[in-house]
Amino acid sequence: MLAIDALLAPLGYDFFRNAALAGVTIGVLCPVVGSYLVVQRMTLLGNVISHAILPGLVLAKFFGIDLLAGAFLAGFSSTGLMSWIQTQPRIRPDAAMALTLSTFFALGVVLASVLDSRLDLEALLFGDLLGVTPRDTLETGIVAVFVAIAIALHYKELLFYTFDPIGAKAAGLPTRRLHLGLVALVTLTIVASLKTVGVLLAVSMLVGPASAAYLLVKELHQMMALSAAFGAIANLVGLFASFYLDLPSGAAIAIVTFLMFAIAFVGVSLRERL
Repeated sequence: MLAIDALLAPLGYDFFRNAALAGVTIGVLCPVVGSYLVVQRMTLLGNVISHAILPGLVLAKFFGIDLLAGAFLAGFSSTGLMSWIQTQPRIRPDAAMALTLSTFFALGVVLASVLDSRLDLEALLFGDLLGVTPRDTLETGIVAVFVAIAIALHYKELLFYTFDPIGAKAAGLPTRRLHLGLVALVTLTIVASLKTVGVLLAVSMLVGPASAAYLLVKELHQMMALSAAFGAIANLVGLFASFYLDLPSGAAIAIVTFLMFAIAFVGVSLRERL
């Protein structure tokens, strides 16, 4: 009874219910999109975008426009620059990613200083899940629904492109548009995580649950479903830990996410040795 009471007690607070709903939404959204990155070995792309949105946030705050719009434009622009750099055959993809990440993040820091931005960088970078409002939850839900519909409508094309990009191009699929569409979904997902787990820790949600599921199943749709379950559980467990142990919510969720991956990794390793 005491355990049940302890579990239900936080749900009596409006802010905790908002946080739980937003957290579960992000916990499902990030791993579903992240599954494509893990399979394609493009997980660093999420890291690049998460840093690259900073100048967009600063400029949006300065001009008084929606922060999410500024973040999306900056994140999408960073991938455009990265793709352009990669057209040079002597530049490796990892070098292009590192250069783009550092340049956009540095630009954001400079703009924040020059424009005397009052942007709460700590909250945006590391999240404040316990401080989300019903409007934040609604915006996150809208993004999640949009991303889910986009994936459902183009699942077969994305599946083909993910596992065999050369074959997809030879079959006549618009691989360039599929790539840009996937980048847009990743950017939207990270932007949706702004006020919950934060843009930096959103990378953990993109990669961690999807990587754990990748170890356990073989089919992409199974991986997406299992990683979504892992993400939702990690958010709830991290949220309760944050509430009772007075920990930063985003950091708590990221640690729980890694522990879930570690359990899956150790379990698979032990099974292969038997």
